[in-house]
Amino acid sequence: MIIALAGRRVDALDATQPKFPLQNIENVGSAVRALLQEHSATAVVCSAACGADLTGLAEAGKLGIRRRVVLPFARDKFRESSVIDRPGDWGSMYDSILDAVEAQGDLVVMANADADDPYSATNRAILEEAVALGKASSEAVGALLVWDGVSRGADDYTDQFGAEARKRGLEVFEVLTT
Repeated sequence: MIIALAGRRVDALDATQPKFPLQNIENVGSAVRALLQEHSATAVVCSAACGADLTGLAEAGKLGIRRRVVLPFARDKFRESSVIDRPGDWGSMYDSILDAVEAQGDLVVMANADADDPYSATNRAILEEAVALGKASSEAVGALLVWDGVSRGADDYTDQFGAEARKRGLEVFEVLTT
């Protein structure tokens, strides 16, 4: 199965409502690994933000599963805005994973991401990449939400990802971060 993944970034230091506490990384990683194994995942497609994305990519790497990464803009800009701005040693993990993914030809940097909403465009591109991989390999495609299970409202990209996956007829799985 091809797994398209999206989810929460690890909480900021000043977070008042926990969505993905840093201390839950190990448990979330174990749950993601178990889901990938249970569904015989052969590829994971996601972005590479701190939290759900990098945790999922790390677990897929440990299992020898293909990793395809979709970024809304250049690698360095994404690293600054979505990786190293939260607690944890995400920068070195990001660099290592992206180096490996890029060497395999599985890094997609969107040249024309919607300037007004690059993250929604990235969500759609992740799903499109996963569906294309599934079609090419005649495999089922599923979507994995790694989150607290509660929408923040209209601007919740994880909730939007799940809705778009369902609209496309994909089976949606969840791993909770809290």
